[in-house]
Amino acid sequence: MEKTTTEPLLKKNNNKVYYDNCPGCKVDQRKDTYEGIPIKEFIYVWIVVLCSALPISSLFPFLYFMIRDTHIAKREEDIGYYAGFVGASFMFGRALTSVLWGIIADRYGRKPVIIFGAVSVVLFSTLFGLSTTFWMAITTRFLLGSLNGALGPVKAYASEVSRPEHQALGLSLVSTAWGIGLIVGPAVGGFLAQPAEKYPDIISKDSLFGRFPYLLPCLCISMVGVVVCVACFWLPETLHRNHGDNDEDNSYEALEASQGNRKGHSASKKSLLKNWPLMSSVIVYCIFSLNDMAYSEIFPLWAVSPRKLGGLSFSTDDVGVILAISGAGLFTFQTFVYPRVERLLGPVVVARISAVLTIPVLQSYPLIATLSGISLSILLNCASALKNVFSISIVTGLFVLQNNAVDQDQRGAANGISMTGMSLFKAFGPAMGGVLFSWAQKRQDASFLPGAQMIFFVLNVIEVIALITTFEPFLVVRAD
Repeated sequence: MEKTTTEPLLKKNNNKVYYDNCPGCKVDQRKDTYEGIPIKEFIYVWIVVLCSALPISSLFPFLYFMIRDTHIAKREEDIGYYAGFVGASFMFGRALTSVLWGIIADRYGRKPVIIFGAVSVVLFSTLFGLSTTFWMAITTRFLLGSLNGALGPVKAYASEVSRPEHQALGLSLVSTAWGIGLIVGPAVGGFLAQPAEKYPDIISKDSLFGRFPYLLPCLCISMVGVVVCVACFWLPETLHRNHGDNDEDNSYEALEASQGNRKGHSASKKSLLKNWPLMSSVIVYCIFSLNDMAYSEIFPLWAVSPRKLGGLSFSTDDVGVILAISGAGLFTFQTFVYPRVERLLGPVVVARISAVLTIPVLQSYPLIATLSGISLSILLNCASALKNVFSISIVTGLFVLQNNAVDQDQRGAANGISMTGMSLFKAFGPAMGGVLFSWAQKRQDASFLPGAQMIFFVLNVIEVIALITTFEPFLVVRAD
């Protein structure tokens, strides 16, 4: 039935004021009347985060060969050095613009920022696949990172469409889709890179994918971006636009609500950087992100590098299989296990336990590399799956803390600050990982932690530092 002109502009329910012309109020009304899981909204969250995460690390399985083909590295040991800068350019671009995208999302809504982010994935992922020089690769990755600001707003969106009892599940979906994207992306890159060499009967060396051997995986990710871009036109907006400018009801409750929103909004903006529960959780998140991104860069480089340099001599297909198996395990754990564990122990305790268990897993990699055959395959897959499950469990808990540390009118900017800090650390992560990897390969005969042992030892040092910061008085949880 169409709304008539006599229908009031305000609705009051349980002492709450709802504006008929406010999309955020419509979402709140649905949450008050429907106690089930918002499945449709969670599907939107899932596909948007997956689209944003897929291109982040999809290049790592073939980056070694891409840098080799540009001929910028004079020695084989220097490939990891240049690969680190290509990997860092994405996060450096994201660090420069994340707060801006958060502010835009708070002012104009989550939906336009999310759609624009999907469009940027379509365009710049394709251009990266067409890169034939080192500088073109860096430029396209930088633009992809700086123009895709969807991840921060979609984290706020996941909180805003959820009732309190479903918030952990919603943010678990964010971190799960993020983790799946960081694993499936490299799997896609591993399976589909250099298709003319892997599938010569299907793809000719003179074809488009033969002349641009890294275009196919990037184009597949662009197609995901097209689907997400179209689907998000039906995405419900959650931002409140009830400032009373067009309302004809001058009731005391309406004016009080409107004025309260304005006063609270201006006061909260001044105190955002002084909100220690927010800032402490962001700092802890950044340190863990440094470890995760360095690992994401190092693991494929280590796996595809020659045995004589301490690697495994794997093909990109081998790396793709390992990451695909890790993705399946991660999806199962985060969907069915994490929400129950989080409700039982709380996000902080889960993060601490995961960090502690990550340390022996990381230190086991050099020992696993001494194996061969089926034992190598089984143990490497188990270690990879465990490492990714622990990492995403930590990230999910910190997402919960960050979104609970602020009110709705701050969530876009708060997540923008989180994304900026995380992106700066993740920009440093691949560069650090590339330099560390290149340096470690040159010290195979060192007496103290030779070769790959030094790589995973340094990663564990970062993990221990991050673990320490999860305790009081550094990490503070909002009291309410």
